[in-house]
Amino acid sequence: MEKWSRSFLSAHHRPLSKSSGLGKSTLVNTLFKSQVSRRSAGWARDEKIPKTVEVKAVSHVLEEGGVKMKLTVIDTPGFGDQINNDNCWEPISKYINEQYEKFLKEEVNITRKKRIPDTRVHCCLYFISPTGHSLRQLDVEFMKRLSHSVNIIPVIAKADTMTIEERQEFKQRVRKELEMGGIEFYPQKEFDEDMEDKNDNDKIREAMPFAVVGSDKEYQVNGKRVLGRKTQWGIVEVENPNHCEFAQLRDFLIRSHLQDLKEVTHNIHYESYRAKRLNENGGLHPISCNDTQESNL
Repeated sequence: MEKWSRSFLSAHHRPLSKSSGLGKSTLVNTLFKSQVSRRSAGWARDEKIPKTVEVKAVSHVLEEGGVKMKLTVIDTPGFGDQINNDNCWEPISKYINEQYEKFLKEEVNITRKKRIPDTRVHCCLYFISPTGHSLRQLDVEFMKRLSHSVNIIPVIAKADTMTIEERQEFKQRVRKELEMGGIEFYPQKEFDEDMEDKNDNDKIREAMPFAVVGSDKEYQVNGKRVLGRKTQWGIVEVENPNHCEFAQLRDFLIRSHLQDLKEVTHNIHYESYRAKRLNENGGLHPISCNDTQESNL
């Protein structure tokens, strides 16, 4: 892991997109073992859902293995909750591109900083409703439109509402629908560096979308305090790999693929945006520091 001085999570932003009621805020808070999602940002449980899609960023410092990390979660309340959800992904796409634009302007600054403030979005956790049937048209449209500008990681929310057999069938169906829709989720096959990398990523791709459960409540199980959800059949243990894939998702995001998420963002998604912008303008002219926008971090 990188040291705090290198701030490897200083701009590791994650937008969270899904319809309300999927336990997204609880899952994210469980994922990062901190109150980083909606309610910690001043949202009340009984607060009305926004009539339009909003973008809310919350930064939080957390500690992982003795190393401090700065995490920013971008919440998208109101996404998919309207009667007419046409183009509801546009505010999210706009936000992602705005962060690329900020970074680009810093790059062409004559007196640019040694370390450019990085507010770029490094991955998008997309929450899928555990219907057991198929993806909604909105799910397909969102991921298709944003998969070329951000790393999409699909997850099935509230996975404990399905049996293990139903979960596996649903995961296979989702993967097939994503493939038919031409949607590349992270880790993208085209970016595998060698056979070893391909074999490792194939195992991850075959496990996606991760079926997860979130909870901020602890229960006593076999003499130990564990995070879980109490049901009439027993306790669903959040971090038990036999119950759900929460631990696998957390390891994937925080440990094994953290740096790669950043590299794919910089080398692929950002470079694509940068090339497009430079072609549009015939090259951005260097700007003075007085004209440079400050980062919101």
